[in-house]
Amino acid sequence: MRFLFYRYGSICEPDMIAALEELGHEVDTINLEITDKSTTPQQTIDAVKVELFAKDYHGVISVNYYPVLSAICNIFKIRYISWTVDSPVMELYSHTLSNEWNRTFLFDRLQYETFYDKNPGHIFHLPLAVNVKRLDTFFANTNSTDESRFHSEISFVGSLYTEKCPYDKVQNLSSHTEGYLNAIMDAQSLIYGYYFIPEILQQRPDIIQEFQTHVPDYYTPPEDFTVDDAMTMALFYISPKITSIERLRLMRTLGQHYSVDLYTGSDTSGLPVNNCGLVKTHTEMPLVFRNSMINLNPTAKGIRSGLPLRIFDILGCGGFLLTNYQPELSEQFIVGEDLDMYTCDEDLLEKTAYYLSHDKERQEIAHNGLEKVRTSHTYTIRLAQMLSLAFSI
Repeated sequence: MRFLFYRYGSICEPDMIAALEELGHEVDTINLEITDKSTTPQQTIDAVKVELFAKDYHGVISVNYYPVLSAICNIFKIRYISWTVDSPVMELYSHTLSNEWNRTFLFDRLQYETFYDKNPGHIFHLPLAVNVKRLDTFFANTNSTDESRFHSEISFVGSLYTEKCPYDKVQNLSSHTEGYLNAIMDAQSLIYGYYFIPEILQQRPDIIQEFQTHVPDYYTPPEDFTVDDAMTMALFYISPKITSIERLRLMRTLGQHYSVDLYTGSDTSGLPVNNCGLVKTHTEMPLVFRNSMINLNPTAKGIRSGLPLRIFDILGCGGFLLTNYQPELSEQFIVGEDLDMYTCDEDLLEKTAYYLSHDKERQEIAHNGLEKVRTSHTYTIRLAQMLSLAFSI
């Protein structure tokens, strides 16, 4: 089959394309948004239209969901196959999600359950993956100097969300509303696997209304989107803030007891960690994952039940992973055998101490995790599953 892949620069795109080609399919790409982030919907329409008129395609593919691609494919009566790798993806609230030619794959089961009724039989749950073959080739060409440069006792690669938190634009909230929001965010930051904020906000339209009026340029979904005010506030504003609160607390907690290397562009002033700056995704990040005694994964709160890409990437590099609890974790991995998890700060400290002093067990778990993703969670496996489902109806 031949597919048209619409790209915007996601790190998943090259691995998905490689998997499609490995499965014997032909792939053409549109790369407008990789070089021009201000690409307009009309420019997208024009570029896709030219390709669809020029060749016979079996489908258009993208990472995350583009309403404009759905609309085009519906006109051409060709499958639009999208796979979310982020949560939230506000574009999923578009009325186009119900289009007949959509084949929408969501990595987070609660995300899937939220949207399934919008297009029954055309929306699927599909966990993420890793390109182990690419990583094997990469490590075969590294040397001991490369490996030692990124040795860490404990490491985390990612943002603290302090620099991308729209909640922080809020101005002059009443003391009552500020206290209420701080209380529910502090409570949520201590709970893994259940995001209760939307339900709480549904009961407090007064809080929502005051918050909206005190945030400059408050996000307003397009008119044809179905998202309500409580969900918009919970996903777009509250979840990044809670992620920031949780990650700052985690860094303080671990940094007071151990050497923690943080690879980030976030401001770490006042934190007891080693800010190692940003790392290159394909040539440095794998070395961090492979050469850290413990790799941390505090999942962003916007991911309600699923497993973020970081989990698969760490395991695919042969790294040992200590992650927060997520409801889907035990569905894909054996906890304590392929990786391990923590359920609270105290549990995190105890398991950190344990694994830093039990090298053999830690290394065995890292090996098991690598073998698990090698046999069950590659892009080739996932893309075969995706296409089977996409063309079954």
